[in-house]
Amino acid sequence: MISIIDYGVGNVKAFANIYKRLGIAAEIVSTKEQLNKTDKIILPGVGAFDHAMGKLKSSDLYFTLNELVLEKHTPVLGVCVGMQMMAKSSDEGVSDGLGWIDGTVKLFDVSKIKHVTRLPHMGWNNVKGTVLNPLMENLENSLFYFLHSYYFVCNDKSEIIGESDYAGVFTCAVNHKNIYGVQFHPEKSHEYGIQLLKNFATL
Repeated sequence: MISIIDYGVGNVKAFANIYKRLGIAAEIVSTKEQLNKTDKIILPGVGAFDHAMGKLKSSDLYFTLNELVLEKHTPVLGVCVGMQMMAKSSDEGVSDGLGWIDGTVKLFDVSKIKHVTRLPHMGWNNVKGTVLNPLMENLENSLFYFLHSYYFVCNDKSEIIGESDYAGVFTCAVNHKNIYGVQFHPEKSHEYGIQLLKNFATL
């Protein structure tokens, strides 16, 4: 069973609908009792870092989520702000992140962006897998939908599994042990996103 975390931030129904079409067991969860039955976890997120962290910490899921990920090594996929929260901190706010991955979240340098509309980075971009990783399997030359102004900086470069280019190359997919994160939105990325979510289900 894949648990899609509902803490008031993120388009949880879109993930559930994709897994329903794939015939893969998944449910939206909002209590620790539901979460304790899980095999894998999706942590979505949209909006500001501090707001998302506050909503998660005040939910019924926070302590159980940490236990499952850090102690029981349950596979987890963070999406957009859900990925950013896995870092230690973000330039966007003052809250501590989950600290699951050794990294920080930085604001794009707008002086390097030549487009008229500079931030947020919004739309379709190529994603390149940087290493062989099961999450990125069958996704060569893929396109994913992005909507963000901040990006993840890994202190351990070996944990980078995907990159894209906006004002220079930036990390858009990470993996540390059982912890995975993507900056783009697979639930909005058509066949490429469906493939990635299928890959996560088979880890």
